[in-house]
Amino acid sequence: METATFGAGCFWGVEATFRQVPGVVSTSVGYMGGTLNSPTYQDVCTDKTGHAEVVQIIYDPLKTSYDELLSVFWQNHDPTTLNRQGPDVGTQYRSVIFYHTPEQEKLARASRESLERAGTFKRPIATEIVPASPFWRAEEYHQQYLEKRGLAQCHIK
Repeated sequence: METATFGAGCFWGVEATFRQVPGVVSTSVGYMGGTLNSPTYQDVCTDKTGHAEVVQIIYDPLKTSYDELLSVFWQNHDPTTLNRQGPDVGTQYRSVIFYHTPEQEKLARASRESLERAGTFKRPIATEIVPASPFWRAEEYHQQYLEKRGLAQCHIK
């Protein structure tokens, strides 16, 4: 099994989307990229901790590739908005790829460059590509939030 971590706005919908990808074994929502140890949702919402809301994915590389996960990431949020996704504003909602290996970094950078060269988006891509840092699992009520409420009917683009 391998690990991938993405931030693409509010983690509820991002998690629901990745849970539908064949080969994804499990997901957890949480916080990464900040300075505070063991942050809470309330801490992260102050926009002062530096954390992003993220989904950490455990996947089977024999059933899905990191490139396929990158494709889902790019297609299911707006990577051109800085610190914002839809109505959610703040650094915790930034578009970010946290890589766990040099190979993930290489693939992430190549995919971003390919999208930029192709002119896929009308504006420049604002997505950060940075090394993974400690993952802080969010409170239990955030885990599979939409599924628990019968709202996880997302469709992968």
